[in-house]
Amino acid sequence: MAGLLSGLEVFGLKGMDNVNDIYDGEKKEEEQKKAEVEKDPVQIEQDMLFEKSFTCPICDIDFKSKTVRIGKAKLLKTDLDLRPKYENVDMLKYDVILCPHCGYAALSRYFKFITSPQARLIKENISPNFKHIKEKGVIYTYEEALSRYKLTLANAIVKKAKPSEKAYICLKTAWLLRGAAESLKKDEPDYEQKKAELTKEEDEFLRNALEGFLTARQTEGYPMCGMDETTVDYLIAVLAMRFEQFDISSKLIAGILVSHTATPRMKDKARDVKEMLVKQIKANQAKKGK
Repeated sequence: MAGLLSGLEVFGLKGMDNVNDIYDGEKKEEEQKKAEVEKDPVQIEQDMLFEKSFTCPICDIDFKSKTVRIGKAKLLKTDLDLRPKYENVDMLKYDVILCPHCGYAALSRYFKFITSPQARLIKENISPNFKHIKEKGVIYTYEEALSRYKLTLANAIVKKAKPSEKAYICLKTAWLLRGAAESLKKDEPDYEQKKAELTKEEDEFLRNALEGFLTARQTEGYPMCGMDETTVDYLIAVLAMRFEQFDISSKLIAGILVSHTATPRMKDKARDVKEMLVKQIKANQAKKGK
């Protein structure tokens, strides 16, 4: 039987006379999309990564670290406290750069920026006892990522980093713990216990983040951890509300709402927080009145 495009030889087009399925391209594309959906989550995450080269500013040795390819991760939304959530990958797992030779670890934002006195402190207090742990798989598990973050915090404490840097590490560690809790499957053993433990640890890191940012707000300039003053105030307000420090939260939110530099988007977010604050304060008062 002749193809749907038979007879096009008169136009000089050859080799198309056997075409009978004009929707073949769409079918193949649909099959490809279906295959991607059915692909193993670990494989999907691995496909978004590559090994990026770094030179350690402490020991001057080259090494590679897993990094998410630019443009590969699609932002889905952000939590109230600005934690970003991406499709198919938790970007937070890959924000720590760890030298496997000397144990120096830092968030990507701070990795290159270290003073000579700080480097000396790392060499004296981290490197002599550091033991590199070989990576288990093609992606970082939450457990591996959490260990890397805690080593980063230890480095920050040892090198006497600014309060803002330590607070930012604590904040991102808390976000990571939240991601770990969300990744738990409800049918796995001890689900409730594991989730409760992760949430408790998240709260501990968020409390330390709040303390650090409050200190940094009084002693440091802006931008702070890549954030302007309005963003830092908003973040502190949200964290303070979480731990029922309503006076701090209310004051900062009020400041954002009358600010001439705050963006319309930030003011909208501040209004949402204000509504939540009012409800929480009333609930807290009602609870105390009982």
